[in-house]
Amino acid sequence: MENQSKSNIWFTVIVAALGYFVDIFDLQLFNIIGKQSLGAAGLNLSPEQITYYYDYVLFNYQMGGMLVGGLVWGIMGDKFGRKSILFGSILLYSLANFANGFVQDIPTYCVLRFLAGFGLAGELGAAVTLVSELMSKETRGIGTLIIVSTGALGAVAAAYVNKSGVSWQTAYFIGGGLGLMLLLLRFRTFESGMFDNLKNTEGVSKGNFFALFTDKQRFKKYLMCILVGLPIWFVLGIMIKFSPKFAASTGVIGVISVADAVMCAYIGLSVSDVFAGWLSQVWRSRKKVVLLYLAISVIVVAMVLFIPHLTSASFYVLCFLLGVGSGYWGLFVTIASEQFGTNLRATVTTTVPNFVRGSVILVTLAYKILESSSGTMQSTLIVGGISLALGFVAILNLDETFGKDLNYYEKE
Repeated sequence: MENQSKSNIWFTVIVAALGYFVDIFDLQLFNIIGKQSLGAAGLNLSPEQITYYYDYVLFNYQMGGMLVGGLVWGIMGDKFGRKSILFGSILLYSLANFANGFVQDIPTYCVLRFLAGFGLAGELGAAVTLVSELMSKETRGIGTLIIVSTGALGAVAAAYVNKSGVSWQTAYFIGGGLGLMLLLLRFRTFESGMFDNLKNTEGVSKGNFFALFTDKQRFKKYLMCILVGLPIWFVLGIMIKFSPKFAASTGVIGVISVADAVMCAYIGLSVSDVFAGWLSQVWRSRKKVVLLYLAISVIVVAMVLFIPHLTSASFYVLCFLLGVGSGYWGLFVTIASEQFGTNLRATVTTTVPNFVRGSVILVTLAYKILESSSGTMQSTLIVGGISLALGFVAILNLDETFGKDLNYYEKE
């Protein structure tokens, strides 16, 4: 690899990392300013309506958009190229978030959250696929590490923007503006050589989503890839999003804000993602690291639920540790990318994390139903226990992929 080639590859890694930074900034921005916007957008909503739309309706529209977008962008990535969907996705979610600053009614808000989610769905999978194919099999884990750890800091930046005192409209404008500025840098990135070879190969099906279901072993592998990531979004979508509720249930002394909980969790996730990537290089194993992180998550979730009368500072430390336990997000996406051939890789790598994100719809609905009859603690134990157990089962049923050669095609 010539020096110029190396510099181009690392430039692509950096641009991909900045793209995921903006992705997470915009994704978490709604969690941070959603209630404020619903209370101040001239919607005339009661406090109960604000809670309902914030907790379930708008959040689920956003995650539903990610579910659909993950499928569309993934197929397009295998048919038309990894780089092309990075342009389309960032343009869509940037414009949707910018438009969100002008929202005046709930139906428009729902549509814009769906479009933002749809656009956000293309970012991570395309970035990881592109970087995995550009870098050597020994170093691609480092590329993913840089992308995900940088991206996690986007949530921290969103929390700081909120703390700076700007209006919710300005916060949305900042998110949209960051994406549009990043779009300019993307013109200097280049396509994966593996995809260029695939594009010129006759007789190979590209981006056939249904091929994931026509072979029993392939379908099992795909399902396991999704379930490995489920505990992460149980933690982020339930434990962190509803952190004030858990704090009240255990008698935390002081006021807990979602913005601060998100910031602490994502700082932990960012630091932990770096460590996970490094540890997988040292251990030469993806699976062992994921098992370690799942064990950490079990312990910290139990601490949040069963340690009474913490101070607010101690509770935020636990939020940080929840982020630490969820710090295998980059590794999980890398594992999905490494499980499949070049002609399905973008489809898998884009759909898997977004199906995990989309699963939050089912998780939150199950949580809500159980909470109404069983209470906060018991519903969390049931939903969390199932999510974490499925994560353990899934990673144990996947092949180890560290150092695997990715230059091959899936046969139908």
